[in-house]
Amino acid sequence: MVTNDRIRKKGKAGSFNVVRQIVVAVLLVLLSQMPAAAQPDKFIKQYGALADSLETAYGIPASLILGVSIIESSSGTSRNCRLLNNFFGVKGKNNLAKTKEIRSAYKQYPTDTASFVDFCKIVSRKKVYASLKGNKDSQQWVAALSKTGYSEVPATWQRLINSTIRKHQLEKRISK
Repeated sequence: MVTNDRIRKKGKAGSFNVVRQIVVAVLLVLLSQMPAAAQPDKFIKQYGALADSLETAYGIPASLILGVSIIESSSGTSRNCRLLNNFFGVKGKNNLAKTKEIRSAYKQYPTDTASFVDFCKIVSRKKVYASLKGNKDSQQWVAALSKTGYSEVPATWQRLINSTIRKHQLEKRISK
């Protein structure tokens, strides 16, 4: 026969287990977010010098180059970035179907640098390039590029890029 005391004890233990599971779940979520929050800073440190050199070569702000690449590649962690060295969501040919039996519409690059350079070449072929070249105001660049068909969802793309540039203070970065 089960007594009321045994039910109460079991009830308290059951409540404790539920609370413990919730605490563990919350901690796991928080810990999983810590590396993600650090990713853009690590990415900026890793690719900042490349973006700076491309700004000099093409007249496209490094803040724009970094902002777009952070969003399009999830700070270098996206599947397209890892498998294709594609930091900008550029569509094109790849050999994933042959090598990994994966079908993808995104372009494959031999190196990270090749992806960054190709992005600058794509931007330099846009009609807005001539009027913006050398302009360091990334918001003007984002607004102009969003109207050229670079993104399939221009308003969302523009909001994401601008907020990333602001959040990580990419316009205020000092070239190193």
